[in-house]
Amino acid sequence: MSKKLTTREEDYSKWYNELVVKADLAENSGVRGCMVIKPYGYAIWEKMQAELDRMFKETGHENAYFPIFIPKSYFSKEASHVDGFAKECAVVTHYRLKNDENGKVVVDETAKLEEELIVRPTSETIIWDTYRKWIESYRDLPILVNQWANVVRWEMRTRLFLRTAEFLWQEGHTAHATKQEAIDESKQMQEVYATFAEEFMAMPVIKGFKSESERFAGALETYTIEALMQDGKALQAGTSHFLGQNFAKAFDVKFTSKEGKREFVWATSWGVSTRLMGALVMTHSDDKGLILPPNLAPIQVVIIPIYKGEEQLNAISEKVEALAKVLRNNGVSVKYDKRDTYKPGWKFAEYELKGVPLRIAMGPRDLENGTLEIARRDTSVKQTIAIKDTVSFVQETLETIQKELFKKALDYRESHITEVDSFEQFKEVLETKGGFVSAHWDGTIETEEKIKGLTKATIRCIPNDVKFEDGICVFSGGKSTKRVLFAKAY
Repeated sequence: MSKKLTTREEDYSKWYNELVVKADLAENSGVRGCMVIKPYGYAIWEKMQAELDRMFKETGHENAYFPIFIPKSYFSKEASHVDGFAKECAVVTHYRLKNDENGKVVVDETAKLEEELIVRPTSETIIWDTYRKWIESYRDLPILVNQWANVVRWEMRTRLFLRTAEFLWQEGHTAHATKQEAIDESKQMQEVYATFAEEFMAMPVIKGFKSESERFAGALETYTIEALMQDGKALQAGTSHFLGQNFAKAFDVKFTSKEGKREFVWATSWGVSTRLMGALVMTHSDDKGLILPPNLAPIQVVIIPIYKGEEQLNAISEKVEALAKVLRNNGVSVKYDKRDTYKPGWKFAEYELKGVPLRIAMGPRDLENGTLEIARRDTSVKQTIAIKDTVSFVQETLETIQKELFKKALDYRESHITEVDSFEQFKEVLETKGGFVSAHWDGTIETEEKIKGLTKATIRCIPNDVKFEDGICVFSGGKSTKRVLFAKAY
């Protein structure tokens, strides 16, 4: 397969789709709307998963697992929740197959379930039915549980990682004795997500909360982190929800307080998904392929020998394998690619496409001189350094790449937040520049929906640090107390 990509300028969407496939991250499967995550893509997800799991446990959370099937009746207990997911639910109606008279496999019509099962689109209902059995007293609280799982949402228009019918994620579900504890938990997890996005993905995010119409179904408040992709579209990268007592009331989850009163529990839920893989690709990559931040790169350094004949390869390999061992002992992930089935130029292009942060080349002359050539993926800058200096150079350069990728993305984001005071300006910025549009809004769902209908832009968030000021709504001319961030989004 040709490794040359459509450029971002030619067709950003096509560039993204080609890159995900050609870089061996994922591919479409035989099931409509579902994907196969390939080993290299899954290795990146595993690194994300490991860091997030560590952060969750450091904040007191434990992992558990709940069923993938949810009785349909559970959804009817929380009205706004079922409204939010009804159109995306996959439903199991039968439990057996059989062969018909022609030998074809068909559903056994006699094996109909008494109650249909929903393939989980999210787990609030099954978990809160379970929590009812776990919670009796204030001594049982808080419950701080996370689940790593897959979910199904029957999307009609799908795109690898960004929107698929089945995807991987984590979902935290916590139960608390007081409203304030639950709010604090929701905000804490927003901070965890933001820290992960910025320190590991090198992706700057805006922390804020959703407008009423953009909230999670069943939530009283949804806290979000919003990122900006290179095409000027926003991407919701993680959300944390304050659920109030809605699910506790729906599933009759009460506890006896210290004062001896029976009270409903306060709840949160929060999650990120393999959508983060799409965000990682679109935040940093270029027309040559992926650019991966070192903190999430499965391979941080690839070493490629340049040789003629087995004698040269053996001599180079002896030096390289010793160097690779020292690098690994210093916490650097290294791959030595000495396959003789591909020439060095092909390998250079392969690892450039896969976004490996540093590439080392070593040939016979390097061996004589005690040197090697090292190239940065993000800048394409090459340097010749002494072999004895490799470990310190690699460690420092990986740190530099991580910081510079974040700064580059932040500079782009900051240059694409535009304040406007008229609807004409609003539309012009969306069409010509993109990014976040900071505008006054009258606070009504009606205005929000009309703007969305005319421009396809939605309120991405009301920033946590929003400044309250008197203003006039950019669309309706009504009174406004603050600016909010609009954008076209994935």
